[in-house]
Amino acid sequence: MVRIAEIEAGSIADELHLEIGTRIIRINGEPVRDGIDLTFLLAEPDVEMEMVTPAGERVIYEVDREPGERLGIVPAPDTVRECANKCVFCFIDGNPQGVRTSLWLRDDDFRLSFTYGNYVTLTNLGSRGLQRLVDQRLSPLYVSVHATEPEVRARLLVNERAGLVMDQLRFLTGAGLEVHTQVVLCPGWNDGEHLDHTIDDLWSLGPGILSLSVVPVGLTRYNLDRPVRLMTPAEAERALPQVDAARERALKERRQGWCYAADEMFLLAGHPIPEAAYYDDWPLTENGVGSLRRAMDDFDEGISRVPRLSRRRIILVTGRSMGPFFEERAARLRKATGAEVEVVAVTNRFYGETVTTAGLLAGRDMLDAARERWRELECAGGSGATRAAGEADLVLLPAEALNADGLFIDSFSLDDFKAAVSPAKVVTGYEITEVLRAL
Repeated sequence: MVRIAEIEAGSIADELHLEIGTRIIRINGEPVRDGIDLTFLLAEPDVEMEMVTPAGERVIYEVDREPGERLGIVPAPDTVRECANKCVFCFIDGNPQGVRTSLWLRDDDFRLSFTYGNYVTLTNLGSRGLQRLVDQRLSPLYVSVHATEPEVRARLLVNERAGLVMDQLRFLTGAGLEVHTQVVLCPGWNDGEHLDHTIDDLWSLGPGILSLSVVPVGLTRYNLDRPVRLMTPAEAERALPQVDAARERALKERRQGWCYAADEMFLLAGHPIPEAAYYDDWPLTENGVGSLRRAMDDFDEGISRVPRLSRRRIILVTGRSMGPFFEERAARLRKATGAEVEVVAVTNRFYGETVTTAGLLAGRDMLDAARERWRELECAGGSGATRAAGEADLVLLPAEALNADGLFIDSFSLDDFKAAVSPAKVVTGYEITEVLRAL
């Protein structure tokens, strides 16, 4: 059942005087379970809709439409299927108070996987649920595999159904669906020979498995007492050749890398970030695979076009692990523009110092770090002494630290950040063309 949340003005639904709050029960005799069903069933030009009004009246509408003509119904968001697993590395258990409300949601919903690329485990889907994925061709999907050996995966997810993943993936790919997979690598649990086993198993399922990303486990200061622990640099160093071996096979047999190590794996091991060719067509940047390379290349792409910007100040804010990469680029930006350029590599006080990526920085941590850096310059009698603490012409923030509503992970808003550093301009992202537009 789906409830109508909005009705588009001038649409068929508007002409029918449908009411907000009306529940759509069936379309052409088929039950409407959620928004996915609604989309599929409304694809037919002629529909018979069975509804229940807010007053409880059951009504039926027959609609004949021209091909492509919109009905004008905007459904209310579906209730999200929550996760039934108790993963030993669950990042949500490491959330502090004050984190964005949405980050408390333990979603494991195939609909969010299909529509937004969220990773799911499939443990809450039985045979009927899997068949629905096939019937409605919900592809590609994004699946957190972690391990293909049943006992290893069940131990990681603390769910006996977790051991069914290979059968589930074999069914989906055998029916023509495509799947991106990931492994969150936990030392002593699913690394070493277990990672090799997982790579080989997923490869054996054929080209329906579009990719495998290998991500080092992340823990905050609030869940460091979990059974798992953070990877050491040496362990990351040992995992990278396993990924590389899988890539060599994939490049030889399918002409695509297929298996990718996350940016954090290279940073932890002290390895250079790969060039753009490593990431093929960039399918996994939202999963931390290639996002740093893309940011670096975007920054580099425009460096030759920048004008002289003497007597200007630019603050470039990033996470601690990415600070060294931007220090080198800041030096080039200073030389090209004549501007004062400062890199502020922020220590994550919100989650703890074990979290070093820019995408998980809190707005208040970034604001405090920028202000603190300029106070240091004032005290040292440096170039910052001519301006008030925290004042700058331009502040560059990591775009991935914000959600679509302009909120940082600590619920601090971008608008509040801008007000706090006014009259400086604030740009999210490190592309030089954005800098030029802002100054």
